[in-house]
Amino acid sequence: MTSAVPTAPILAEIEAHQRRARRRFRAQSASVWVVLIGGLGIALWATGNINADFIGTWGPYIVGGAWITILLSVTSIIFATGLAILGAIGRLSENAFINGAASLYVSLVRGTPLLVQIFFVYYALPQFGVALPSIPAGIIALSFNYGAYMTEIFRAGIQAVPRGQREAAESLGMPERLVMRRIVLPQAFRIVIPAIGNDFVAMIKDSALVSTIAVQELLWRASKIGTRHFRTLETLLIAAVVYWLLTILFSYFQEKLERRMARGDR
Repeated sequence: MTSAVPTAPILAEIEAHQRRARRRFRAQSASVWVVLIGGLGIALWATGNINADFIGTWGPYIVGGAWITILLSVTSIIFATGLAILGAIGRLSENAFINGAASLYVSLVRGTPLLVQIFFVYYALPQFGVALPSIPAGIIALSFNYGAYMTEIFRAGIQAVPRGQREAAESLGMPERLVMRRIVLPQAFRIVIPAIGNDFVAMIKDSALVSTIAVQELLWRASKIGTRHFRTLETLLIAAVVYWLLTILFSYFQEKLERRMARGDR
């Protein structure tokens, strides 16, 4: 008993139907967002507590702090990635001293709050003669903190690379460092990209904590203006919306990057 093989026109029609279904689903989902957000906005406006003139006057100044937020987040995630690679290699090292140092780093950072680490870098280090400006102090604290969490991500990514590929490279006479750089790490990066993207989105929000050391980023500006003019509702709403838009934007690019990286697997 033979089964009919779908012809090219039928396959094309099926794919077109699937595309239409995906577009219809996205449109329906977007309409839900519009209705819910619009309803919330109308409800807030109806209370009479929203001053549109105030938002128009101070909104651009508050939104301008987003560039500092992006600078902090992008710079910190780059340094955190470098620390994470070193930490992951240390955690996988058979040298007891290197392994112990990497394990201590991860345990210490994960066992203390990020806010305490920020205060330590900015307020405690000057007692050792290391006084840092607020922005570098914030970058160091964020990098140090997220580097520890990402260490475990990279360690899992490295271990997920099939052992046979490393053994095949070593059988060809490649030294361990070259095997790690040319064979293991590129594949590990592809595996951990989604987790790094999630950590970056989380870092965008956690960067608000550096406002406590007078970094004039988004939350610092919103809090300062809101307290000065007794209009905290408007300023915090502006800050919340900007943080939300930033996470949506970078989540979109993360999804694009994941799809591009997945082409190699396919």
